[in-house]
Amino acid sequence: MEDYTYKILEAQKGERIDKALASLESDWSRSQIQIWLKDGAVLVNGETVKTNYKVKPDDVVTVSVPEAEPLDIEAENLNLEIVYEDEDVLVVNKPRGMVVHPAPGHTSGTLVNGLMYQVKDLSGINGIMRPGIVHRIDKDTSGLLMVAKNDKAHVSLVDQLVKKTVTRKYIALVHGHIPHDKGTVDAPIGRDPRDRQSMTVVDSGKHAITHFRVLERFGNFTLVECRLETGRTHQIRVHMKYIGYPLAGDPKYGPKKTIDFDGQALHAAVIGFIHPRTEEYMEFESPLPQVFNELLEEMKSNIDNKEK
Repeated sequence: MEDYTYKILEAQKGERIDKALASLESDWSRSQIQIWLKDGAVLVNGETVKTNYKVKPDDVVTVSVPEAEPLDIEAENLNLEIVYEDEDVLVVNKPRGMVVHPAPGHTSGTLVNGLMYQVKDLSGINGIMRPGIVHRIDKDTSGLLMVAKNDKAHVSLVDQLVKKTVTRKYIALVHGHIPHDKGTVDAPIGRDPRDRQSMTVVDSGKHAITHFRVLERFGNFTLVECRLETGRTHQIRVHMKYIGYPLAGDPKYGPKKTIDFDGQALHAAVIGFIHPRTEEYMEFESPLPQVFNELLEEMKSNIDNKEK
């Protein structure tokens, strides 16, 4: 446990405690500070306070930051494709079928296991099961992910996600013939009240926006590029289903057994962000995996055969 002590300034009068601390210590996010407040790790003038406490000039704030827990997850040589790496961040190209982070009862073969083998340092903000993980993609979705190598980089990347400045473009094959060339889905996403394991568009859900444009049409299927403005769980899968064009192969949100493809046909093709240290914009692109290209070639072949 390491203690940090701060005195609140006159200019911070009336600010929420989490906002005031975040401005005094740039390595901490407000969400992390709120967790510490709830855990009683933040004292104001020697007393615990609620998360909505408004600070006063000369308040003495003490934060007891717990030491990072040892990571009891085995490092595995999974031959991850790291497309970029420096002292702060890395970008990894996750294959289809790989889970991003361990969970109870499932602690091997994940992206985190592979990162622990190939990468010297990873941020610890997300806890012992998710070191370095800033955001995630589903098991059967392939493509690019940002990973933080220290806590300062982690805070910066998460902040960019919150502010919607990260570029995230996906390639998806969907059911149906989309007649228009582009569109936007603006619909809130939350837990499905009839199936808590699934997400759906619901009035009480979180704000969610997906922009899409048509890349190619294959009869009763359409290849689209989806750009995320927000990053809700299963967002593309839920939004495309909502407008009547569910992802091909999607076992949860799409029609069953329509194509021979184990999981949804979805690839995280582009990731772009501001580098936490240099403040330069960086963008990376990943080509479609071979299995996805083979699926598209099959689609084209089927259309050609029908036209003969």
